[in-house]
Amino acid sequence: MLHRVCGRPILSYALRAVKGITPDQILIVVSNCANEAWAELGGELVEFVEQKEQLGTGHAVLQAKGRAHGETILIVPGDLPLLSTAVLQGLLTRHVAHEAELSVLTMVLEEPEAYGRLLRDGNKRPIKIVEACDATPEELEIHEVNTGIYCVQNDDFLWESLASLNTTNVQGEYYLTDLVDRYRVAGRHVLAVEVEDSQRVMGINSRAELAVADRLMRLQKVEELMAAGVTIVDPARTYIESGVTVGADTIILPGTHLRGDSTVGENCTLGPDTWIDNSSVEEGCRVWYSVIERARIRAGTTVGPYAHLRPGADVGPDARIGNFVEVKAARVKRGAKVGHHAYIGDAEVGEGVNIGAGTITCNYDGERKHHTTIGDRAFIGSNTSLVAPITIGEGAIVGAGSVITQDVPPGALALGRARQVNKQHKKEKEK
Repeated sequence: MLHRVCGRPILSYALRAVKGITPDQILIVVSNCANEAWAELGGELVEFVEQKEQLGTGHAVLQAKGRAHGETILIVPGDLPLLSTAVLQGLLTRHVAHEAELSVLTMVLEEPEAYGRLLRDGNKRPIKIVEACDATPEELEIHEVNTGIYCVQNDDFLWESLASLNTTNVQGEYYLTDLVDRYRVAGRHVLAVEVEDSQRVMGINSRAELAVADRLMRLQKVEELMAAGVTIVDPARTYIESGVTVGADTIILPGTHLRGDSTVGENCTLGPDTWIDNSSVEEGCRVWYSVIERARIRAGTTVGPYAHLRPGADVGPDARIGNFVEVKAARVKRGAKVGHHAYIGDAEVGEGVNIGAGTITCNYDGERKHHTTIGDRAFIGSNTSLVAPITIGEGAIVGAGSVITQDVPPGALALGRARQVNKQHKKEKEK
């Protein structure tokens, strides 16, 4: 349930659908309530119920005895990432309208494979559900199958039926599906409701199905964005997670990954082959062939190709981060340019600063990180090492090839390199 589809745990999507019907409570049956991995799925309505032994679906629901309140219980598998609130609401509405005591949601598949088959009598009334591994060859020809979603009245008969289930089946488990036969034999009203869109109740039982679900959800996401005015050149090669927002008239080129809770403004161009993870890209930016991690790119800024903005990077507006530049935990202000092959870490770069190729901020002494401050409109020559902690004053110039270890006053020229010496070549001397 904690494997991720389109950036979020599978279970989170089922929870979102369930919360949409505003239930009085939500119980999640898990194998280990102490598992910290469940923490991100919490909330005011969520309670965890522990199933210490995994003895089957019927046994799992039985663990909620005494914990589940209300007249009606909705039972939902946690592995349905495409599930919608509308599907659940439709089942509840039919359950109430037909005064059913047990309702099961079904779907019709051309290739049912491992799904349990729903058997009906001559009057189309549901008789029982047979798991595929227990079915006869004739029963396996049935195409209407169980989705695992049920609606049932919360009464003594439910809990007595669950407690009396047996394990006389191939898997040796207590099947929740056996409730259909129990209710029918007892003369209780059983209803089977067929879902219109089978993809909405697609379960995840393998890595292959996980990949299929991820692809379907990504395509659904890009279709939503395109309908809202975003241009996506190749939807099949664009990877946008469900929590991402993108402004209108932005163009997204192939190979782009937008992950987590990233936000992208209007009129941007992203990609090709760009990775943006939990970051903010404001309007009018261009980011291409680059990696952005937990960073902020302000309006009108260009990043790339082959740049890397690491956590804490904050660049722009109207800045330029160019080829093979890495920025980490640094503020690069308006109009600053870091053009090529540079490293800016733990620093503040003022407005209009120009940083030459090969420049690095030497921020780590082996034990601690130190800060570099570069004032507005300073010029840092190529192949310069700024040994932090250090401050370069406003409008200062640092000569190319310098190693700067002391503060540079505003407007000053700093040179920190050995004097050039030209010597006559040996052959010239002999000549």
